Amino acid sequence: MDIDEALALAIRTDYRTANLDTADRAMLDYVAKLTKSPYKCTRQDVDVLRSVGFDDTAILQINLIASWFNYINRVADGLGVGRE
Repeated sequence: MDIDEALALAIRTDYRTANLDTADRAMLDYVAKLTKSPYKCTRQDVDVLRSVGFDDTAILQINLIASWFNYINRVADGLGVGRE
């Protein structure tokens, strides 16, 4: 297994234990919160992303991509469409 495969496996297993830089970890923390409890997201979460180097465009892209995946998975789950 090469380094990229090992990192991908670590992220899939539990990103919190993967060897990630601060920005990637902050992004994944935000995405996890947005996915599991979006009503808890606050401006402070956005400020954390800014503090690790993401600009407003990147933050919007992170939010939109995560939200789209959450949406489409719920549509598929609601219709009983299997994940492949």
